[in-house]
Amino acid sequence: MSKRKHIPVNTLPSGTREGIVIGRATRQGSPNFKAVEESHRDNGHLFILQEKGSTHIEIDFQILRIDAPAVVYIHPSQVHRLIAFEQATLASWIITSENLQPEFIKLLEDLNPVNILTLAPDTLIILSQAATLCLDLVQRKQEKIYDSILKSSCNTLVALVLSQYLAQSKLPDGYSRFELNNKAFKSLLEQNFKSVKSPAEYAGSLNLSASYLNECVHETTGHSVSFHIRERVFLEAKRLLFHSSKSVKEIAAELGYDDFSYFTRLFTKVAGMTPIAFRNKNLV
Repeated sequence: MSKRKHIPVNTLPSGTREGIVIGRATRQGSPNFKAVEESHRDNGHLFILQEKGSTHIEIDFQILRIDAPAVVYIHPSQVHRLIAFEQATLASWIITSENLQPEFIKLLEDLNPVNILTLAPDTLIILSQAATLCLDLVQRKQEKIYDSILKSSCNTLVALVLSQYLAQSKLPDGYSRFELNNKAFKSLLEQNFKSVKSPAEYAGSLNLSASYLNECVHETTGHSVSFHIRERVFLEAKRLLFHSSKSVKEIAAELGYDDFSYFTRLFTKVAGMTPIAFRNKNLV
């Protein structure tokens, strides 16, 4: 496997309008496109609507099979690669954060990471029709407010997908205080996991006591605040070990650990093997 110093980030093609790209394709076999076959991140929010057949994809070390009818959302932080298609017809779109409605970004952050979502046949029809409309609108570059039309239509498509995830998550109509505090913590964690490791610091930022925040998070997720901090930090460590050529010492420093030996001991405790062993195991 050819390693780069940093995890590759695929950017939208030059000339892409409004930071949005959408397409539909029928595929069989290998993607035959190096940029998506190699592990990478995207600089936008990726949605895949599986209309027919199957797509094999790897997302953060999990090899998944998307069987139609289904949809999946991939966050810009997630490392992924396309593996193969089986008689697949799929619509896919990427939209950058600055072109998403702010409330949608918040909802997507709350949902991240998500599983493949199986769709009811009538829901697939609605989503496919919406994707077709977006594809048609992409071609109408003569429209006087083309960029606004494109942005609004793609946000509508994102809203439809979000609605399906929210409906099938079986969440209550309103969040409890514990759930709201857990959501606030997870949002802070995503922004600060490289620099903040202390549960008390997160609690202080939320104007809560450390014990109460821990009670909220444990009641909602079944795990402690410390557990979630470790899991987020070492997910990033695993991504960097596998997908970049950075040394373990460089990775430790990037993730906020000046004490390289302590980072190694903690990683070993969490992953069940040393960072070097993890890297070598996944290169086999």
